[in-house]
Amino acid sequence: MLMITFRHHSRFLTFRRPQGAVPCKTSVHIEAEIGGDNNPHVQLRLYNQFGVESLLDLTVSGGRARGDVSMPEVPCLVWYYFIIHTSDGRTQYYGADSGEGKLESHEPRAYQITVYDRAFNTPRHWREGLVYQIFPDRFRRSSWEDFRERAKYHMEKGRFLRIHDRWSEEVCYTPAPGQDDYEPNDFFGGDANGIREKLDYLADLGVTTIYLNPIFESSSNHRYDTADYMHIDPIFGNEDEFRALCVEAKERGIRIMLDGVFSHTGADSRYFDKFSRYADVGAYEADDSPYRSWYTFHNDRKHYESWWGFPSLPNVVELDPGYTDFITGDRGVLAHWADVGAKDWRLDVADELPDEFIRFLRRRVKQDDPKGVLLGEVWDDCSNKYGPEGRRGYVSGDELDSAMNYPFMEATIAFLTGRSDAYALDHALQTLREHYPKPFYEACLNLISSHDIIRAATALSGAPDRNSVSRKLQAAYQPSEKDQQKGYLRLILAAGLQMALPGVPCVYYGDEAGMTGMSDPFNRGTYPWGDENEAVFAGYSALMRARAASDALKRGLCRMGALSPETYAVLRWLSETGEQAILLINRSERSQTVTLHPDDLPQGPDGETQVALAVSMRDALTGETLSVYNGQLKTTLPPMSVRLYQTK
Repeated sequence: MLMITFRHHSRFLTFRRPQGAVPCKTSVHIEAEIGGDNNPHVQLRLYNQFGVESLLDLTVSGGRARGDVSMPEVPCLVWYYFIIHTSDGRTQYYGADSGEGKLESHEPRAYQITVYDRAFNTPRHWREGLVYQIFPDRFRRSSWEDFRERAKYHMEKGRFLRIHDRWSEEVCYTPAPGQDDYEPNDFFGGDANGIREKLDYLADLGVTTIYLNPIFESSSNHRYDTADYMHIDPIFGNEDEFRALCVEAKERGIRIMLDGVFSHTGADSRYFDKFSRYADVGAYEADDSPYRSWYTFHNDRKHYESWWGFPSLPNVVELDPGYTDFITGDRGVLAHWADVGAKDWRLDVADELPDEFIRFLRRRVKQDDPKGVLLGEVWDDCSNKYGPEGRRGYVSGDELDSAMNYPFMEATIAFLTGRSDAYALDHALQTLREHYPKPFYEACLNLISSHDIIRAATALSGAPDRNSVSRKLQAAYQPSEKDQQKGYLRLILAAGLQMALPGVPCVYYGDEAGMTGMSDPFNRGTYPWGDENEAVFAGYSALMRARAASDALKRGLCRMGALSPETYAVLRWLSETGEQAILLINRSERSQTVTLHPDDLPQGPDGETQVALAVSMRDALTGETLSVYNGQLKTTLPPMSVRLYQTK
């Protein structure tokens, strides 16, 4: 029996060229190494999401099998694996989801090629920028008196609010007195003018976009139960104040991104009006309401479709012509706020919006501003996510510009807390790079915290999974001092990855100050003005400023990879200027000596682009200088440390 060897690595240019996702009609060259058989018959099985299949006979010579494949004319996914017919009559298979595969006696996993629209591009200001996410009620309050006065608007409508007297109080997580269920109705009064007061602070950190959680009228502090898309919530401010925020932010090179909650409204809204608080006739109130067709009722008005079964959040029919025009028309929601000054949007639960509706949204955003950005909340690999309509078109080129990169967050937290090693981190990061179109990959929002997950400083201290403990236990969770200090050290390592990797770093307000907290609502505390963790702030802010000042980090070529189970490296450079940046991470609690030559990081589209390490670089965190000898650097990384060496 012949003992054959076979090798293909989808992330090496010597095996697949061009690398990663490709535009429509691209010719992709695929190779594999084969040994142990002088006369094998090697085929490539190809199939796409439309069910079209083919077998390509590869040319075998010199120990390699080769072939060229023309990609389809329309955006889609194409998969492939190898079939090896040996000269002694056996058939074997070779494949993997990404990277290096293995020989199998049965049909294997298949490699993916993402095919996208050749015209797809994403705004440069976004790809090279830095995002700061703000939960509006909790960032900064400009006036206690104005807050109390503005809260009366909701009270006069009969809504119950809990008002915090002190900015430093803990968030509420239990039902209000006399109530059976917890409601997110406690307010601290963060507002638009409070953000305006801190624009210089954000600009100094290098922020180029402020992403705001919902700001429209609502009786909840999170405002995901929209009551009126055309009006700012009074507690947050008014339209003139928001317009001033947009103007003053623009003067500092900062754009404002709004949160679009378009899959559902609030039951307590002028459109549904379950509690008859508005002069309009809501869909819940009458069959002849102008909003009735926006919602789906069953049998009677008491039974209607709602988001995840919450009666307070009735689902909308996004493709109802009246609703679609209300959101995307010339006099619609997006056009109105673009006129005020906010032209970028984050789509809440994008995977629950129809693809056609997302395309409508994109066209409106680009019509209002060709540089406008459409960011989607998608928690998985965006390239191969499926829904009731089939494969979602997020990365095809006519829907999203970017997505919240939760896979990046998950891989980073797992690596830094010891649940995986640097090789697993690398596989996760390289797979995303392979699956995503370059303009989409470089636009992905690289976050480590958000309003929906445990704060990074807490997750990195070893906190339990948010789904495994009750809200009461989350409120009581307190890591030991030793574990929390580890969490803070790991937080700076995570920030290093955010700032060094391709993509758009996103800092959740207060992470740079060392804020902690379990899941909602504990991740939504108030910013600790004057009580920041100085060590965390010094490290995080230095990394943010380093990113903002470095063209290599913002748009340079990239090689990355694991140097050992404990250490990871990222090399960014600009061939035209010679500028370089090198990130080195040691997640171990022991010192680690590392050596690095560019050839140690061969994967990805830049794996064969020649680069010689600069002879001297300076660390953005410590100021120490690193010298390179014979094209290779060698250094010892202290326990749980990060270094970001730059040539300028």
